[in-house]
Amino acid sequence: MIRRYSLAQLTTLELNPPAMISTAAETGYQACGIRLLPVKPGGVGYPLMDDPAMLRETLARMQDTGVQVADLEIIRLTETFKAQDYLRFFEVGQKLGATNILVAGNDADEARATASFAQLCEACRPFGLTADIEFMPWLPVDRLSSARRIVETAGQGNGGVLMDPLHFARSASTLDELAALPKSLIHYAQICDAPAGIPTNPEDLIYTARSARLPAGEGGIDLKGIFRQIPADTLISVEIPNDEQRARMSAQDWAKHCLDTARQLLDQVEPIR
Repeated sequence: MIRRYSLAQLTTLELNPPAMISTAAETGYQACGIRLLPVKPGGVGYPLMDDPAMLRETLARMQDTGVQVADLEIIRLTETFKAQDYLRFFEVGQKLGATNILVAGNDADEARATASFAQLCEACRPFGLTADIEFMPWLPVDRLSSARRIVETAGQGNGGVLMDPLHFARSASTLDELAALPKSLIHYAQICDAPAGIPTNPEDLIYTARSARLPAGEGGIDLKGIFRQIPADTLISVEIPNDEQRARMSAQDWAKHCLDTARQLLDQVEPIR
């Protein structure tokens, strides 16, 4: 079984898209993710929609290296969401040959969030993109069951659920629920590890997610149990931001270490579907 791996933008957030492509190629990844929009106002993002020179350079690096762009970040389903606001996002995604959009559920009104998700799926489908909700325990869409419910109720063929082991382990989600998640809803999955235990406040949950994840096998998450439920042909996005460890390594060395540990662990896992 030969798995495919993608370097997530958050693992090496300081790298712009051309550098992401080059680093992924140099360290053994087949793909990478690009953060076109920041997670929060003032955060890091690389808006290729407004930078034609960097877009050209990114495409040239892809051609030179053979590395693909897998997922694009990040679209948030808020109470004011309008899919037409992201037309240039979709257009750039199509030019890059990207396949997935990482989506966060920020709207506490589930009916409205579901309608927004359906609208997003319809709008991005002509550009060859899926929309994949990443449930996060500090957001309204906080667990696997709520993400699945939104995707299935929206009823769009390009809708999916993105499984992040950190969020899975720290939310009210179970292996039985993951085993029951239809394969058709799993377009890609992330891998990381983290210390055992669950923080009791959102600030600590967010800090770990953005700054203190661990390479696979260095923490307490049941990664083997989780990835037995993930189809073998699923693209694996290696998302491991860690400010302390990262400060001691170059971007290339960190990216390679994260990939090596992910491979070492997943090589021991035989998916059951």
